[in-house]
Amino acid sequence: MPGRNIEDRARGALMGAFVGDALGLGPHWYYDLDALRRDYGDWIDGYTDPKPGRYHEGLRAGQLSQAGFLLALTLESLVSRGGYDRDDFCRRLDEDLFPRLDGTPVSGPGNYTSQSIREAWRRRVTLGLSWDRTGGPADTTEAIERALAIAVRYAARPAELAAHVADNTTLTQSDPLVVSLTVAYCAVLGQLVAGRRLDADLSERLMHLVKTGELPFHAVTRDDLQPPRPGDPDPPRAGRFASPDALLSPSYMARAAADPDIRIEPAWKVSLVYGLPCAIYHQLPAAYYLAARFHDDFEAAVLHSVNGGGQNQARTILVGALAGAQTGLSGIPKRFLDGLEQGGRLLELAEALAAAVG
Repeated sequence: MPGRNIEDRARGALMGAFVGDALGLGPHWYYDLDALRRDYGDWIDGYTDPKPGRYHEGLRAGQLSQAGFLLALTLESLVSRGGYDRDDFCRRLDEDLFPRLDGTPVSGPGNYTSQSIREAWRRRVTLGLSWDRTGGPADTTEAIERALAIAVRYAARPAELAAHVADNTTLTQSDPLVVSLTVAYCAVLGQLVAGRRLDADLSERLMHLVKTGELPFHAVTRDDLQPPRPGDPDPPRAGRFASPDALLSPSYMARAAADPDIRIEPAWKVSLVYGLPCAIYHQLPAAYYLAARFHDDFEAAVLHSVNGGGQNQARTILVGALAGAQTGLSGIPKRFLDGLEQGGRLLELAEALAAAVG
């Protein structure tokens, strides 16, 4: 069922992301799916402990990885400042995260630190660079995993959403394509929180926001992607992403999910169709597909995501946010919320942010 109202959908998006992070903690990064099944059985249906010698070893079922830690940190900043405050967010990284890192992968909250955060730490702590020079080349979804909270906060204001998400992304990832894909995902999430469906029509709505200047993507086509006419001016490129294609992908994935002639069975095998690795161009198509196919079934969406293996933690964070934005918090099974360590604190943060969205 759809979320009850914008606050319910905002809470659902945020808590759905935390649920996705915790679901991926145990079976994270199994590229050998036979090994995944040997360790966790034929179907993972809840939170699990990481196995000895695997990622996040020493943590327990229901805890968060560093991605969840960063999402909570972003939420705390947004709530305390009433919106996105770059200086406050960077201060929290300087004071609350970076002193707990040493530049190696197996360190920090969650017992693992991703490439983009390690590079930002190196540039900031080792080299002493300013925050406008800390972004690195990682082609992953790590910025989305925290910036989705910014997308929820500014769901009703797409132009501010895009500006703040882009700014936050470049603190750790500087590749223009990664930034554009990150902004596009967050624009999609904002639309879902605002009450729109992840369906074949969503990209048309996003392109309308491009035409009105609210989303900073370059586009020369007319409505319905019709070709430009002789004499049509070239839209200004300053401050714009080179192409709107990142905004078109979600509806193509939604069409595939709804097309009776296109079946991926079982649905978790979408990870094999689009790829198991970490890169953002593997992660986003699978996440859009699962969130569109199970738009009214949060549990099915996140469980098919986590059972797909590979970088299933990031995938399930993305799916959890998209699915939770559609079902609302009221559509997330209580067992997922009850099983989260510090779930009460996370829900308080989600409720505080959601109250500001409406």
